[in-house]
Amino acid sequence: MLRAGLIGYPSTGKTTLFRLMTSAREGARPGHQGKLEANVGISRVPDERLDRLTAMYNPRKRAPATVEFVDLAGGHGGGAKDLLDVAPFRNADALLHVVRAFRDESVPHAQGPIDPARDAQTMEEELLLADLVVVEKRLERLEKDLKKAATDELRREHQLLVQAKAALEDGRPLRLVDLAADDRKRLRGFQFLSAKPLLVVLNVDEGEMGSLDGAVEAAGLGEFLARAGAKAVPLCAKIELEISELEPADAAVFMADLGLAESGLDRVIRASYDLLGYMSFFTVGEDECRAWSIPHGTPAQDAAGEIHSDIQRGFIRAEVVAYDRLVARGSMAHCREHGEVRLEGKEYIVADGDIINFRFAT
Repeated sequence: MLRAGLIGYPSTGKTTLFRLMTSAREGARPGHQGKLEANVGISRVPDERLDRLTAMYNPRKRAPATVEFVDLAGGHGGGAKDLLDVAPFRNADALLHVVRAFRDESVPHAQGPIDPARDAQTMEEELLLADLVVVEKRLERLEKDLKKAATDELRREHQLLVQAKAALEDGRPLRLVDLAADDRKRLRGFQFLSAKPLLVVLNVDEGEMGSLDGAVEAAGLGEFLARAGAKAVPLCAKIELEISELEPADAAVFMADLGLAESGLDRVIRASYDLLGYMSFFTVGEDECRAWSIPHGTPAQDAAGEIHSDIQRGFIRAEVVAYDRLVARGSMAHCREHGEVRLEGKEYIVADGDIINFRFAT
């Protein structure tokens, strides 16, 4: 499951966005002794392909892929300093920074004038500083350990952290540091905040709902996004939340009036998927039609592990048919008749939309 942590300064609409993403109405309270807790909610990933497969098979259960969203409980601001000791944020696959672009005199901005580019850059600097503190503490410990036993692994870790320290001091997030796969794996255990992919969610005025295509550039975020290696998606969280609470038919009319082809929820989830390079494969049948989320480039045996570790361990073959072929033929039986169901081995790279049945030994 993809996990995304919501960050943002006070009065940006971050809590409203969390409610939109998860339909949460009331979250947890902060823990004792000053420790922070997180609200966690699950959102379903929209996918018309799963809708079509469900209509074909009429299963007892329909199970879409999901995204887990995390928000700080208790009204905390969501700045980087608040995230250091909150495990769900450290474990998140990506960070979603809610940046305010809407103007409302009754809700003053903590920093004064509305300036999305300033807020995006200030948060980025907080992330860099939080990571720099972690790097410096670990380097101090490593230097002591190296004097006792200078192993190759400790030397390599020291080299990597020195490289990370230089990047952070230069104002470069770790997500932009070019590292070999093994080295990136070494650093993953530190759960650096600036190493996580970043999606800026630009919270705009209601009046801008009809011109979202130009909202990011109009907010002056282009230079920051290029420099930070980040992406952005604009929405009006307040209006999107109101739409989400309507009956489907009424919501469709409202969205059409605003010129929206899809909801803000769908746009944020799709942007999160694109940011992380995720895709979906499907398992189908009369019992269940389900979408599974995996990164692009995932081998069949690893994809099997998303379903169950026993299937991954006992993997024999994967029966695979492309979504388009199954829909065109109308049934798996017809796909077999036309030789369109393939038997693939454990090294097969799963494609987006594959329908797979895994053969495995118990």
